[in-house]
Amino acid sequence: MTSIRHSSPETGGTAAPEGTMRAIVQDEYGEADVLRLARVPRPQIGDAEVLVQVHAAGVDRGVWHVMTGLPYLGRLAFGLRRPKNPVLGGDVAGTVVAVGSAVTGFAAGDEVYGWGKGTFAEYAVVPAARLARKPANLSFEQAAVVPVSASTAWQGLHDAGRIQAGQHVLVVGASGGVGSYAVQLAKVAGAEVTGVASTEKLDLVRALGADHVIDYRTQDWADGARRYDLILDIAGNPPLGKLRRALTPTGTAVITGGEDGGSFSGGMNRQLRALALSPFVKQRLTFFLGVVRRRDLERLTELIEAGEVTPSVGASYPLDRAPDAVRDLASGKIRGKASIVV
Repeated sequence: MTSIRHSSPETGGTAAPEGTMRAIVQDEYGEADVLRLARVPRPQIGDAEVLVQVHAAGVDRGVWHVMTGLPYLGRLAFGLRRPKNPVLGGDVAGTVVAVGSAVTGFAAGDEVYGWGKGTFAEYAVVPAARLARKPANLSFEQAAVVPVSASTAWQGLHDAGRIQAGQHVLVVGASGGVGSYAVQLAKVAGAEVTGVASTEKLDLVRALGADHVIDYRTQDWADGARRYDLILDIAGNPPLGKLRRALTPTGTAVITGGEDGGSFSGGMNRQLRALALSPFVKQRLTFFLGVVRRRDLERLTELIEAGEVTPSVGASYPLDRAPDAVRDLASGKIRGKASIVV
């Protein structure tokens, strides 16, 4: 049996209560109609995990992929016929209730944020390696929209993109969850930043600090008017040729996401083609899959507490309206990211 250290923020030594909790669950794949509010058993943690009382959860494209089971290739991880974990959600901000026997650095009562399992619920299990202390200057609602999107933006720019001060950087999808952080992080890195978004969201991209904005509905960001040292391609499914036209002769294009790549593999076909082409051209074409790690969260915390990065919460929903949050995300109504307040 897993050994777990329990304590209570109020008493310092009372075992966390057993029982059930409210959660957003799904029994099958589909659109938001498959989601429902239910009462389920409170989850149990392993040696390297933390039980968090959820105060808020973030809504991102990964939630939509798990809900719909798309692309089908993703079901190798999500569950072939139905979701392995019926409780939806990944981003989380809350208070530690209990820690596994192998966990160090966290104790009951700590205010934390990170990525866990089934966070659209009153309690969630979070691997300690994907958890950090919440930035002191953020509310739980603000902190909940940071982990997945900001980590992805950080890794896209720094790990995959190798961003350098003075570069010209293009962020395609600059008004979304990842893009809203990418604009800010690229500016922090000393780059000149151009953000691509829809007409109604250009003001948000400017407010995030972009030096230039492009309305993708009326302007072609690959028309040759400007070339970029680094492109972070988050939204849509632009052809590789279009990305290359917008790059400098030795520039780098980093692809993540891609929602229009087909039901079987999503954007993976284009990403794999980019990786295969890259060795034969002077430009560098690459892709990555973002993962939430404690060290990245701690770097982000420093930037957030210094006022250099600010979460953009476009909308908030109570737990029972989580289906509406996912619908609004899928329809493109959300500016920045949405949060679920528990």
